[in-house]
Amino acid sequence: MSGHEYRFVIGAGSPETLPMARLAQYIANLAQLFGEDKGVHFVRLEAGSTALVQAVDPEALPKVHTRIHAAAQGRPPKSAARAIAKLNDLLAEDGTTGSLRESDGAEVFHFPGCERNRVPAFGPFKQEGSLDGVLVRVGGTDDTVPVHLQDGDVVHICNATREMARRLAPHLYDTTLRVHGEEHWERDGENVWQMRRFDIASFEKLDEAPLGAIVAQLREVPGNGWKNVADPAAELRRLRDGGEVR
Repeated sequence: MSGHEYRFVIGAGSPETLPMARLAQYIANLAQLFGEDKGVHFVRLEAGSTALVQAVDPEALPKVHTRIHAAAQGRPPKSAARAIAKLNDLLAEDGTTGSLRESDGAEVFHFPGCERNRVPAFGPFKQEGSLDGVLVRVGGTDDTVPVHLQDGDVVHICNATREMARRLAPHLYDTTLRVHGEEHWERDGENVWQMRRFDIASFEKLDEAPLGAIVAQLREVPGNGWKNVADPAAELRRLRDGGEVR
């Protein structure tokens, strides 16, 4: 097949040891990296260091070249960035690195794979916190009882003692609750923080009165500044950022 060729070279292994399913994963993500579905073709698998050879049709080459060049400059399109990340993940799982090369052997993009500078995992560590939501599930047979709070589309999965679960149970599918307790956080190797656990120590029912009614009550309190607030909703958002009532 004619066309400009790119070689994706895998630093370890051989075609004989590369499983077909893994080869398919590499090819699929290379296709996403190149971006021209109809203009790029997988043509062969070369021995030595395993090399996946792609041919690019002449009419597709300018777009592919621009896309690869942008990636090499550290500004890939989003779809190419996702493909690069996945290719690095595959290489890391295979314990090796990779390289995208021109037909003359010149490297145009390096994939660090297993040599990526990963952020050291950190945690777990604990801190006090609170969560809001409607109680949608409480129960279990262990001493630590799972408790689910729904806040819009998000469901917070918490833990409680049996006594705390007994106190929470009457509020199932009732009003919004605010639970207080201990958060357990961890940072993974991709520098992503995740709360792994929330242990409920106490809770309270939230007042679901309309904002207008609450502001009207506040305005009846002398000297608190709410009488001069034209947009209470905007002011409350500002207060959440640490401001004071104007």
